[in-house]
Amino acid sequence: MREIVIVGGGYAGFYTAWRLEKALRKGEARVTIVDPRPYMTYQPFLPEVTAGSIEARHAAVSLRRHLRRTRVLASTVTDIRSADRTVTVRSAQGDEEKLTYDILVVTAGAVTRTFPIDGIAEQAIGLKHVEEAVAIRDRLMTAFDQAATLPPGPERRALLTVTFVGGGFSGVEGFGELLSLATAMLKSYPELGLEDLSFHLVEARGRILPEVADKPGEWVVRHLEGRGAHVHLNTQMVSAADGHVVLSDGQEYDSALIVWTAGNAANPVVHHHTDLPVDERGMLVVRADLRVGTDTDPVPDVWAAGDDAAVPDLASPVPGAHTMPNAQHAVRQGKRLAKNIVASLRGRKVRDYRHDSLGVVATLGMGRGIFQYKRIVIKGLPAWLMHRGYHVLAVPTWERKIRVMFVWTTAALFGRDIVSLLSVQHPRDAFANGTDQHRVH
Repeated sequence: MREIVIVGGGYAGFYTAWRLEKALRKGEARVTIVDPRPYMTYQPFLPEVTAGSIEARHAAVSLRRHLRRTRVLASTVTDIRSADRTVTVRSAQGDEEKLTYDILVVTAGAVTRTFPIDGIAEQAIGLKHVEEAVAIRDRLMTAFDQAATLPPGPERRALLTVTFVGGGFSGVEGFGELLSLATAMLKSYPELGLEDLSFHLVEARGRILPEVADKPGEWVVRHLEGRGAHVHLNTQMVSAADGHVVLSDGQEYDSALIVWTAGNAANPVVHHHTDLPVDERGMLVVRADLRVGTDTDPVPDVWAAGDDAAVPDLASPVPGAHTMPNAQHAVRQGKRLAKNIVASLRGRKVRDYRHDSLGVVATLGMGRGIFQYKRIVIKGLPAWLMHRGYHVLAVPTWERKIRVMFVWTTAALFGRDIVSLLSVQHPRDAFANGTDQHRVH
């Protein structure tokens, strides 16, 4: 039986394994998927997790529950060697194992891109994983509880100051949703007012949302500023030491919550720990049929897709363009990849990946959104409804679709839950404090 090893359980990896399970004949091949997290994160839902519109677990799709015929290894890949067809993995306990493969699929995904800015490593939170989205939500809610006990002044102001760095889709959606949550929470905190909130979106370029045209992007900026936000374009963060933010435009302020969404970087495993060909950005060199390598020099039996692969964009009029690193492409590349692997196993012709964009849609908070398809632009409530409709169709499995729709319906009827569970991040504190008090008495 042939061994198929998939590195990474994100969109591309999950959909490749899922489709392989459906397409492979019994005994034709065995599939192993390796990822330190035993679930796929549906990242478009993370902004709504931060806003409490979706439960955290509903943005995660269990690999073991939905990949019933796939071997799931909750381990980290540390090295890939195509020369001897091995993948080295390390378990959470530190044990290393070498897996041999007949077919390798690399869908490791990208990592958050950071810069050597003072204070970022200690103060900022990313927005690529469920745990980060939950932490952002709980920190904001805890800040409201603390601020409500303080008189107006710098300390209260700092607690209710939020800074997002990065104006891509992840940053703008997370910023808009969290602003929507904070504004809604004021109804439950009569001690606080809108003037106490201070939300800052920092973007190094002269515009946000690069996937949409200039005018819709400018409308989003005006929309956010109309809701009281501060959008800093052509601006970089200079320092965030001890939560004191210094911007390149000269502004300085204290911010209790800093969220870093300033783009993606190549996965370190792909960039530094493999003999597979990579480009100047550290991305895997991939052909249009999703094989690793070039047309003249392919790597035998190695395929790749997703955010760590430089996949040619055959639908783009720009020569040499690559597909955007987004969920829309990763999902469809995973499906095409599975079909191509099965075709290759059976000696049939493989097909190139080609996908014309379905448009882009973003949520900007409860009841607010923007959608663009070519020259068609839709704003406000209709775009927000389109965002929800698209993603409830796109999230894999009916089980997840039903759970998400149920939570949305409950929130529409009763409002969002505004209870902070920040203490969950330190589950032993209450027990330890109780033990210490018992010793004193």
